[in-house]
Amino acid sequence: MGAQGYNAAVDMLDRNVSAGRAAKIAFIDPARKLTYGDLAESAARVGPMLARLGLRREDRVAMIMLDTVDFPILFWGAIRAGIVPVPLNTLLTAEQYRYILEDSRARVLFVSAPLLAIAQQAAAGLELKIIVVGDAGELPRFDKLLAAETMGAEPVPTSADEVAFWLYSSGSTGMPKGVRHVHASPMETAKLYAQGVLGIRPDDVVFSAAKLFFAYGLGNAMSFPLSVGATAVLLPERPTPQAVFAVLKREQPTIFYGVPTLYAAMLADPNCTPEHSSTRLRMCVSAGEGLPEHLGLEWKKRFGVDIYDGVGSTEMLHIFLGNYPGKLRYGTSGVPVPGYEARLIDEHGREVPDGEIGELSVRGTTAADGYWNQREKSRRTFEGEWTRTGDKYVREPDGFYRICGRTDDMFKVSGQWVSPFEVESALITHPRVLECAIVPKEDSDGLLKPKAFIVLKGDGTTPAAEELQEHVKRQVGPWKYPRWIEFVDGLPKTATGKIQRFKLRD
Repeated sequence: MGAQGYNAAVDMLDRNVSAGRAAKIAFIDPARKLTYGDLAESAARVGPMLARLGLRREDRVAMIMLDTVDFPILFWGAIRAGIVPVPLNTLLTAEQYRYILEDSRARVLFVSAPLLAIAQQAAAGLELKIIVVGDAGELPRFDKLLAAETMGAEPVPTSADEVAFWLYSSGSTGMPKGVRHVHASPMETAKLYAQGVLGIRPDDVVFSAAKLFFAYGLGNAMSFPLSVGATAVLLPERPTPQAVFAVLKREQPTIFYGVPTLYAAMLADPNCTPEHSSTRLRMCVSAGEGLPEHLGLEWKKRFGVDIYDGVGSTEMLHIFLGNYPGKLRYGTSGVPVPGYEARLIDEHGREVPDGEIGELSVRGTTAADGYWNQREKSRRTFEGEWTRTGDKYVREPDGFYRICGRTDDMFKVSGQWVSPFEVESALITHPRVLECAIVPKEDSDGLLKPKAFIVLKGDGTTPAAEELQEHVKRQVGPWKYPRWIEFVDGLPKTATGKIQRFKLRD
């Protein structure tokens, strides 16, 4: 298929069937297994089903769906029909859902039965058809509507540059933004990162604790395995350490994708031993926020497998800076993934030299087409071929990038920049600290100083504030220590697990 006749779903599904993989398992969830043949055949019937619901090419379909085999059927089936799926975070509030449903003008909403109540609350009064995935009384059901379609349709001859799907960025602040991605991008992320860097193979079994509704999970568990004909394991429930270990042991995946918060929680779990995990694990990947060095080293010691930390964004669709086999330095975000370029710029748009803090800007083919109905934000983020990330970094002389935090999280103490991430990474090496967040707070003189919010590990005594302060001074420097320490039961996070420091600042 040339650029004019390129459809992402055909490349991801039909191609595997043509390659003789029809009988191979593509997806496994706790209730079902789905072969490549069944996936392609079901996806081909999604178009006629959506047409019967009154949808036409380029209409939007919202998905508030848990990670089960129904997700890839509907997602790729819509794309195959030239209809735009919009997967939504399953952990939002009714108010956030309503905002997105109105903003996207989705005409149909597919919702997993356990999430139906909040979806109905969000959709009250909107002109929107609701289809239930699973069983929920009177409402139309996805499986029955799909089964009623006897014939699959031919794929729509979309173009490589046409918008295929939207993702809403969780954004650390404000309401989420609709990020529009084109047909060419899923396979492009798979070729550059999954194949080029991780070396994913057809015999891999992958498991992503990060869900399909956000860019990281979508690549991990859909674009990447489908690009080579591998198998993906899906977990519909919340990825607690217990649930994740159960899947690792039962399905024996070869590649595991998580986020730093989850790796920390797993290491703190008493069952965190190789016999509770997968004996076939050959690599682990982390993204979402920086992976503190000690977590990577502890994991490697315990399981004999490295965690390759990387950084991606909803706007770029997947990881563009990463550690990988042969290029690994714990405590850094790695180096640019081949196919992407990175640079660090100051507030005047000038490149900064190695060793100085700058905002990370990245150039690559997988950048989004822009934000939906947010022209000003699109122009500020997408500058020609370059995409601004809003992340502050330092580049080391040999090309490794070290994260300093979000642009709006950095603050100066005694005239010197303080990165919340650096202080948090120091605090978290204390044996009693499970999680923490650093925010600026004014002292009695109106000067900014660090304040720490700390979640402690289970039973045990609360360490004295002085002990934690000394710990930070020794690790990262005397002026960076938290002047105030508050012990809390939990930290506010986005649904993708990123700490929302702005909520703590208020």
